[in-house]
Amino acid sequence: MGYWLAEARRGQDVDAINRFDPRFWTVNFPRPMMAAVTAEAHDSLRLTCAFYRRDDLAGLIWASEDADDHPLLRYATDRDYRRCVLSFRWRSSGVRALDAVNGPVLTIEGRDAAGAPRAWYVRLWNYAEGTPEDARVRLDFGDLSGGFLLPDEADPVWAGDVDRMFVSLVPPDYDGSDAMLAEPGEGWAELSEIGCDGSGSVIAIGDAIVPEHGLGIANGYDDSYHLTPARVLRNILHLGYRGDIVHYVGMSHYFRLEGNSGGLYVSLKGGTLNAPCAAWHRDFAACAKALGFGVIWSLSYELFDAHCWNDWKQRASDGSPALTGWEPPSTLLSPAHDGAMGYLRSVAAAFVGIAAEAGLAVQFQIGEPWWWVMPDGRPCLYDAAAKDAFGGAPLVLESVRGALSEEARALLDKAGAVLAQSTLTLRDAVRVAAPGAVVLLLAYLPTVLDAQAPEVQRMNLPVGWARPAFDILQLEDYDWAQAGNEAASARAIARVAARLGYPVDEQHYFAGFVLRPEDRGQWDAIHAAALRGQARGVAATFVWALPQVMRDGFIHFDEEAAVQAFDDVLFPIALGSEAEVTTEVSTAIVTSAGGYEKRNADWAAARGRYDVGPGVRSEADIALLIDFYRARMGPARGFRLRDPFDHRSGPEGAATDQRIGTGDGERVSATSMSESLLMVCVAVKTLFPRLGSTR
Repeated sequence: MGYWLAEARRGQDVDAINRFDPRFWTVNFPRPMMAAVTAEAHDSLRLTCAFYRRDDLAGLIWASEDADDHPLLRYATDRDYRRCVLSFRWRSSGVRALDAVNGPVLTIEGRDAAGAPRAWYVRLWNYAEGTPEDARVRLDFGDLSGGFLLPDEADPVWAGDVDRMFVSLVPPDYDGSDAMLAEPGEGWAELSEIGCDGSGSVIAIGDAIVPEHGLGIANGYDDSYHLTPARVLRNILHLGYRGDIVHYVGMSHYFRLEGNSGGLYVSLKGGTLNAPCAAWHRDFAACAKALGFGVIWSLSYELFDAHCWNDWKQRASDGSPALTGWEPPSTLLSPAHDGAMGYLRSVAAAFVGIAAEAGLAVQFQIGEPWWWVMPDGRPCLYDAAAKDAFGGAPLVLESVRGALSEEARALLDKAGAVLAQSTLTLRDAVRVAAPGAVVLLLAYLPTVLDAQAPEVQRMNLPVGWARPAFDILQLEDYDWAQAGNEAASARAIARVAARLGYPVDEQHYFAGFVLRPEDRGQWDAIHAAALRGQARGVAATFVWALPQVMRDGFIHFDEEAAVQAFDDVLFPIALGSEAEVTTEVSTAIVTSAGGYEKRNADWAAARGRYDVGPGVRSEADIALLIDFYRARMGPARGFRLRDPFDHRSGPEGAATDQRIGTGDGERVSATSMSESLLMVCVAVKTLFPRLGSTR
């Protein structure tokens, strides 16, 4: 099995879409508000908003350049809108109306005819017919003006070089200040009967379809909330992923908020999930069901720190909260706090309810539950609820690294028991909400089996998780996978199996992930780790995660396990060293009646054809060739031929011009970065009198 990091289309299939296709709008907004866009039909979309402050503003965005889809699936960049007429029906509620000051405005960002950067502000009400909350809007980009009052304040738009445009929506009480609204508000706007006319109304879009393969995909809402679910699932489908999608609901975009002492904190007032999140996930679940996908809903103990109640947070012995390295940071909920755990159970019930409503089989993952360890080794076991659970005045551990005392180990065992019980209670709550639900648990091995802190497994890989506590045990080891540390991964997996007892067919494996685009070279080791997971026989192997797959152009494809009818022998070097080579391609050119040509390349790369006749110089050479030919049964069996023109990596190639690898004292094997210089020949063909001609 292989992979490719695609940077752009190179002859892959292309289709066409109408510009302003509802699937390809995005949304953006400032914290703490929330918004989501969903494609309701082929010609309609809906933007749902949750407002908390008087200056909240959501932007419904159409970008000229597609920076979100996989490189093979992006729509073409076309910044000229002058030959386009956009029309739609506008309906809205809970947002500033079309006719109001600060009502919906189409902001167009780009450059004017002279190339100077600028923006235009087109008031939609100036091009609407109907009421302020139900109107038909028509925008001719060849004859469009910004300005509040027309024609007195007209600012003609030059739409020949546009980067992006967005419709802004604000709450009814918007005044531009950062003051809190009296009560959180919800609003929506719907664009239906969307049409785009004119000679510039159609743009090309990548339509490559990777054949179905054996890997699964994971996705995260915190990285895809700005996209429509239809767009997310289009990428998954076209990239060959099938079966279950692991969908992490995130830690920063699903919750409702309530005001308290000048801050905003997660809340169950009015419901569990905020309205935009609920709308997005209902659409995601329905679309996944329609496409034949299953969904594993993933919820972690992680929560956006700024909105987490202070007594819910895990804390070190000095009272410092557990904070992750994200910016802004998230925190970890205390498994001992009834309020925090009760909140997670409510969130879990809300998501599995969405799954059941869509007709999906309910599958729920408890993702990476653990007690946080500070960078200096201090465990976060000392929030008030945890201390009560450990007897009121537990031993203060300055570090969990190295050898620990019997008392310290006993404390970690108590922490593990509390963690295990919290997950089992969450498991049971899911099964009450959705009888028959499959419940999975995900563990991150480099942390829970840290070689520098061998006793940490007592609190973060508790024996309370032993089979059959969960239906499936899911394992991930990103740090080791990125580094190609196969030995560390194998040792940890064996330890988990011995401790918890899940057989390999009741395990899943996660391979990933590439945090930064400049580190895309890590995909080589990650892909190899995914293949090892499959070879180990786990029930499913998932790539983490879709946003990075789309960003870096990662494509996995299955290959033949072995070449059929192949002898692993080398063609006699003395004959093959003087071979002549020509390249062949297969390209069909179709010419229409109007003279338009379309070229279809059948092969991804040129094929080499080798003539070894020039190497035959004696009767002994002829005899050697005939013997080799008969041993291969003519063209029945393939063999290896050393390519005389592919023995170096560049014009001035040398033995030291490519790095093969660097040892780290841990890995027991390495994969060469250079390709083999041996070509597999799939047939032998004799062309008399040139007996040595091969193909």
